[in-house]
Amino acid sequence: MKISFWSIGKANETYVKEGVEEFTRRISRYYKVEWSIIPVPKNAGMLSEMDLKKKEGETILEWLNKDDYLVALDERGKQLSSEELAGFIQARANESIKHIVFLIGGAFGIDERVLKRANYKWSLSQLVFPHQLVRLILAEQVYRACTILKNEKYHHK
Repeated sequence: MKISFWSIGKANETYVKEGVEEFTRRISRYYKVEWSIIPVPKNAGMLSEMDLKKKEGETILEWLNKDDYLVALDERGKQLSSEELAGFIQARANESIKHIVFLIGGAFGIDERVLKRANYKWSLSQLVFPHQLVRLILAEQVYRACTILKNEKYHHK
């Protein structure tokens, strides 16, 4: 199974870049993994919130393949413990899912058409985090899930 992390926005800021790269490298011991930063539309400042989300959504839907398993990070999604996330990832592997995409939306969230396409909606927390930190948290939690599945020491409970 391949894991992709997609995020709308700018490249990683230096304060998160090292951490994201480190956890991504660690995940690569378990799964093929990659990051894609989806650029904000060129005229984003001129667009309404709804139009911006729509444009971002069009790009995401173009990038997705029909068999991709899309996990949309959304504040209205289901919250999972680290153990539940591990079980979720294992269940996708058991279903022979070839490609799972974790999507971090833009500043105003994810377009409804993309949310309808999503196979799963996941909320990291009821708290609001900067998108840059969400990238780091997501990478760390997926790595933690991998170590839980392998019964390795990283996760203590």
